[in-house]
Amino acid sequence: MKNRDASRSQSAHTSFEAGNAVEQRGAGRWMRKDPTGMEEPPTIVSRHVGTTQVGYDPLRWTWVEPSVWTERMLTALEQGVKGGKWFSLIDKVHSAANLRSAAAKVVANGGAAGVDHVTTREFIDRGEENVDKLAEQLRTGTYRPSPVRRVQIPKPGSREMRPLGIPTVRDRTVQAAIRHVIEPIFERDFAEHSYGFRPGKGAKDALRRVDYLLKQGHTHVVDADLKGYFDTIPHDKLMQKLRTKLSDSRVLKLIESFLKAGVLDGLTTWTPTQGAPQGAVLSPLLSNVYLDELDHLLAQRGFEMVRYADDFVILCKTRDEAQAALAIVQQWVSEAGLTLHPEKTRIVDERVESFDFLGYKFLKHRRFPRKKSLAKFRDAIRAKTPRTNGHCLSWIIADVNRTLRGWFEYFKHSHRDSLVAVDKWVRMRLRSILRKRIDIHGRGGGYDHWRWPNAFFAGQGLFFLTTAHAQAVQSSRR
Repeated sequence: MKNRDASRSQSAHTSFEAGNAVEQRGAGRWMRKDPTGMEEPPTIVSRHVGTTQVGYDPLRWTWVEPSVWTERMLTALEQGVKGGKWFSLIDKVHSAANLRSAAAKVVANGGAAGVDHVTTREFIDRGEENVDKLAEQLRTGTYRPSPVRRVQIPKPGSREMRPLGIPTVRDRTVQAAIRHVIEPIFERDFAEHSYGFRPGKGAKDALRRVDYLLKQGHTHVVDADLKGYFDTIPHDKLMQKLRTKLSDSRVLKLIESFLKAGVLDGLTTWTPTQGAPQGAVLSPLLSNVYLDELDHLLAQRGFEMVRYADDFVILCKTRDEAQAALAIVQQWVSEAGLTLHPEKTRIVDERVESFDFLGYKFLKHRRFPRKKSLAKFRDAIRAKTPRTNGHCLSWIIADVNRTLRGWFEYFKHSHRDSLVAVDKWVRMRLRSILRKRIDIHGRGGGYDHWRWPNAFFAGQGLFFLTTAHAQAVQSSRR
């Protein structure tokens, strides 16, 4: 009996993964019966550059979920639907093909279990059964989200803690399915200067834009900080913004049910009246929807704004212009039910003062890793280089190199001087280990530079940030 049950579980598991592999490749059609018994072969959006479907640009929408967004729907998206609102979307949400794809992405992302203690591994082990059950509940309107498990995580480079909400894997799957359906509808009209959590955009694009504007003379910067943004988004105002493009009441109620889902914090359960929990699949999209009005308002007034989620700067050519931009932001934020951090929101002249953005510090047209970024990096290296580390040096260096390479990939545009200091600090950590092994106490320094010179560590394969930086600069000049 046990063998038969195990075989059945393994069969379902294999079928679930195989189906997702087909869907993610966007190849062919997956014939399958939905909970009503009707076969639903979804039209798969072509991923070929040569597609000539009139009415939409296939290159712009290569990222959309193919089991949801057919060529006909994409054409309607680009041409615009009547009244600018989309109706009858719930059937796209509870489509079994959409839910399978959503579940596959949730499982691939990993993450902790929610209040039900079901892990991603356990969820996918019964993938077909879980998807069928979700599809039925969503179709009949009996689906209810579970409370969100709240944990406190440290802010990078800080002693402060940040609340993180962890929905169940089941709820994350439904949220991902909703996102598959509604994200293209809002993405179509999002402002160009919004870079956070958007397809084909990222932090490096935002940093490049800031660097370009600074070099064009936009040196007076409104460095704004929204206080507790994700925890303070007003639910009623957010739902109003969603209703400007969505008219399917069942989808809207489903989204609202996630916003109002209970929160389990330790042994206490409470119901939020505002906010979108960080950690929820829908939250990044909802946060962009809420700030989109501010994006367009500033663009219409001629201001150069660069935003990544709730972190944004406005770059101006004069202080008067910056003050005018800040006044607009202050008024909009107040009307939107949000709060600007009084101590962290300021106007700076980048030629004489620094400002931080996305991990970098900008000063005099140069970039440096900000203090919190350096603190987080040093914490990571310290964890790998205690003086009592019992591994051989080559093993330690290989482990350290993984952190160094990853850190450099993001911070390689920093000024060389800041990388020199980091290289020295890393070598000091390694010399301290070697000192301990010959019964010398204390951190590496003094004669240790003669005992184990820089060339010694280079010979051991240590990744030097300054060397990689020089190579990157040389490569960019070719």
